[in-house]
Amino acid sequence: MIRAFIVSAGLVLAANCFAQSPAPAPASTPAPAAWGSLSPQQQQLLQSHQGEWNSLSPERQQALAKGSQRWLSMTPQERAGAQQRFTQWRAMPPEQRQLLRQRFQQFKSLPPERQQQVRESFNRFRQMPPEQRSELRRQWRQMTPEQRRYAVQHGPLHAAPRAPPHPPAHAQPPARHNSR
Repeated sequence: MIRAFIVSAGLVLAANCFAQSPAPAPASTPAPAAWGSLSPQQQQLLQSHQGEWNSLSPERQQALAKGSQRWLSMTPQERAGAQQRFTQWRAMPPEQRQLLRQRFQQFKSLPPERQQQVRESFNRFRQMPPEQRSELRRQWRQMTPEQRRYAVQHGPLHAAPRAPPHPPAHAQPPARHNSR
């Protein structure tokens, strides 16, 4: 779940860089950006929008300008990762995209400390050997919804204990009463 939150956040962030719909308007409406105010690199990156630039909303212009600036500041490895996430995003059905947007909003509504905990958990997960990650996924799939909620709220190290399938070997059998 934690991994899903972080992956969702990364996908939504990558999608926001390239999305064709306008971003939500901030409290104050930004001034329209003139095409000539963009750097030559930004203009080259956004050339497909040049003909329509003046008809775009100021919010959309600002989002495109900000996204292009962020893209230009990325390393080649970061760009490759962003492009891969964008390709994955575009391949998703609309329902799955909407679910990921909702999960991202849930993540953003968490207190900053909890967001940081989620990020740290995800980073620890990514650093695990593949076998250990597979085992954690398997355990997650076997958890009940209540156990999952508990694990998400309290962390995997404090997950609700599962009842053993049978009594431990050292447990005494229940006493029998003979009625003879």
